[in-house]
Amino acid sequence: MDVDFAPRTEARPPESAAARVERALREKIIDLTVRPGERLSESEIAERFSVSRQPVREAFIALMRQGLVDVQPQRGTVVVKLSVRRMLDARFIREAIEVAIVRRACERFDPHYRNRALALIDAQAEAAATGDHRGFQQLDSLFHVALAEGAGCAEAWNAIELQKAHMDRVCALTLHVPGSAEPLVDQHREILAAIDAGDAERAVAAMSHHLNEILKAVAGIELKFAELFE
Repeated sequence: MDVDFAPRTEARPPESAAARVERALREKIIDLTVRPGERLSESEIAERFSVSRQPVREAFIALMRQGLVDVQPQRGTVVVKLSVRRMLDARFIREAIEVAIVRRACERFDPHYRNRALALIDAQAEAAATGDHRGFQQLDSLFHVALAEGAGCAEAWNAIELQKAHMDRVCALTLHVPGSAEPLVDQHREILAAIDAGDAERAVAAMSHHLNEILKAVAGIELKFAELFE
């Protein structure tokens, strides 16, 4: 599908080396390419990104503030293990904000972002069909960003962004369960249909159901991947 998913935002200044390293490591921590409990080598990462050690140290500090890495005696910087408590806290915060977003979207929703949201849903369906878990999860976030931007609540999404990493890491595990992605696509379609209809109560119910979906899987996932959890 040839769709431009770049958001309509003003040009941003170039990333610093530290920000570039932080963003790349954050993505890999969230999609579990870098596993919970794994030690991060400052020298290896500096070499991989062709930077000095200082930007890597700054990136580690930023990730530590987000609760994604920790400095442990004798081990150095280690990726924090998954936490059900943190995931539940993030889900609670996210639901409170995203329910308000869809209420606002039912009152007014920019047609550009409505079309963008639909294109993202279609792309998600394609990613689910091909087993592209990483792409699916990226498209999932972009769909929720489109809702916030279309409702004129972009700053509200920024309040979610840091917290949701703890939810996204658990979601990355659930997506490997066969048949887990397709219902999420259907839930996105229901959210958008409710917004199209201007039905705030239906949209709120659909969003709450969508964000509670992870609760059905978390117990089994924690048991299956116990070594990855606190």
